[in-house]
Amino acid sequence: MSDTRGRAFLDQRLLRLFDTLYETRSVSRAAAQLGQAQPTISIWLNRLRQEFQDPLFVRTPAGMEPTPRAQALIETVRDAIEVLQRLTAREIVYDPARDERCFRICMTDASHVTLLPKLLSYMRSEAPKARVGALQIDRATGAHLQSGEADLALGLIPELEAAFYQQTLYSQDWVCLANASHSRLRRRLSRAEYEREGHVSIVSGTGAQILASALAGAELERRVVLELPGFLGLGAIISSTDLIATLPRHTGEILAKANDLAIYPAPVAIPSFAVKQHWHARYHRDPASRWLRGVCAALFQNLAARRSEMSKQ
Repeated sequence: MSDTRGRAFLDQRLLRLFDTLYETRSVSRAAAQLGQAQPTISIWLNRLRQEFQDPLFVRTPAGMEPTPRAQALIETVRDAIEVLQRLTAREIVYDPARDERCFRICMTDASHVTLLPKLLSYMRSEAPKARVGALQIDRATGAHLQSGEADLALGLIPELEAAFYQQTLYSQDWVCLANASHSRLRRRLSRAEYEREGHVSIVSGTGAQILASALAGAELERRVVLELPGFLGLGAIISSTDLIATLPRHTGEILAKANDLAIYPAPVAIPSFAVKQHWHARYHRDPASRWLRGVCAALFQNLAARRSEMSKQ
């Protein structure tokens, strides 16, 4: 390999162009993101094509689509970019007090009740110029983390566990909520009472699947009166009716406190699950991302144990 080709291969600008073109599928958008003129981007793209002896990106009605060779190379290119950045970059000292960015976090509506208030309160104190954007968890969450459109995803998200960094924050078991003045319920909720009473069912999310599977395995049936897509309004509904809801403990305890509701142990064993934070490898060493992850770990890690200690005091 000649010196010219060796320099092209090691040129971080060309590798960044490869990555940016792969993400944007557009020469003009790549030029804008990299702060270069389009003729310069065209020259760099030609050097990449010569280096890899492949067109790499082909113009189509949908944009600059990667060739099979480019698709095979993308993860290696991104690994190389990270290695070169670690070799050449100085350690950046991140100052959250000066940052004006918007931290975008994918979370369930349950997390709007349980995690977001505490996180927002902390960030308004320590990063007063920053903003927080709460995004839904859906099929695009992984792509949003990879592209940088989202900084973090919080929750039970099994589809992210194989391809992303993850950290367990706390474990969740299950409880039942009911009106505190419910006349037919005793101190413990029996199987017979559970099947007799009317229920509110939260039908979305992986947690709903865990609950449905556990009830089916225990041959326990619910008489569902109301189905909701999420937890919005659940506390007000339980406090004004004789319906029961089965839900993760952390959410249940917060709704119970806010709406003066009674909490009962679930009448059958329901598998617990771990709430985790997830992020993409591209931002594993990013100072702002590391700070945000550290904040979430400090606020929420081992949350169940801390709640237990507080209840004993």
